[in-house]
Amino acid sequence: MSRWKPLVVIIGSPLLLLVLQVLLYQVVGVLEGSDDPMAPAFTPLKFLAVNLSTGVTGVLTILLLAWLAKVPWRSLISFPRAFDTRRLTYYLMGAVPLVGAVIGVVALIAPDSPGWTAFGVTGTTIVMLGLVVLSTPMQTAGEELMFRGAMLPAAASWVRAVRPAMAVGLVISSLAFAASHGSADPWLAGYYAVFAISAGLMAIISRGLEASIAFHTANNVLWTAVNTLMADGEAFAIDRSAGSGGPSVLILAVANIGMVAFVWRRERRLRREAA
Repeated sequence: MSRWKPLVVIIGSPLLLLVLQVLLYQVVGVLEGSDDPMAPAFTPLKFLAVNLSTGVTGVLTILLLAWLAKVPWRSLISFPRAFDTRRLTYYLMGAVPLVGAVIGVVALIAPDSPGWTAFGVTGTTIVMLGLVVLSTPMQTAGEELMFRGAMLPAAASWVRAVRPAMAVGLVISSLAFAASHGSADPWLAGYYAVFAISAGLMAIISRGLEASIAFHTANNVLWTAVNTLMADGEAFAIDRSAGSGGPSVLILAVANIGMVAFVWRRERRLRREAA
């Protein structure tokens, strides 16, 4: 592609996401009669607004890159093979116990780090859990489409040699992913970068987005469900301010590294069987 085209994807997609989220937050504020629609606490409608805007942005980003690069949009989701729902299911089944184990370790070692207050179930809790299950996969798929499906290859197109291109794509898309989460805490920002690099490696190893979508979905669904249950029946907020993280976030990286190893072993076995 022309040198300027990747910048349209790298800069344009996060801006589009921001605009969509702000607009939907304003709509939610009107519906809820809120004086501060940008408050950090997640009401059910605000949570749905975030997930919807992210899913839409992911689809639009893929279509944008397909148009700029003159390639089939399906090739940005998996290549040279077709998207494989069996792969997606297999990796989801592998990611769930891995993420669940890490949540259990955090609960035992550093229960204060996620900002949990107390277990509680109210009407808000039930509605939130329903939205977590139904809409979070849309949000995680949207981020994978945006950052791994579009931004990674767009940034990599600046370099011709394959391995350096892979490195450039991983670094730029991962830094953009970390920046988009707006964390002022260096530990959390570093974790988001590790998460993004791991998801990028899963996509490269498997030549598709099934593994990264599966892991991202398992991670976000399980963590958000637990955060909802441990918010004492109230709406929960995600604290990304300075000092909100700490060395305990390294525990979360174990799941990322474990999933990359899991994908690598599975894909190597599949290629041996196909040879």
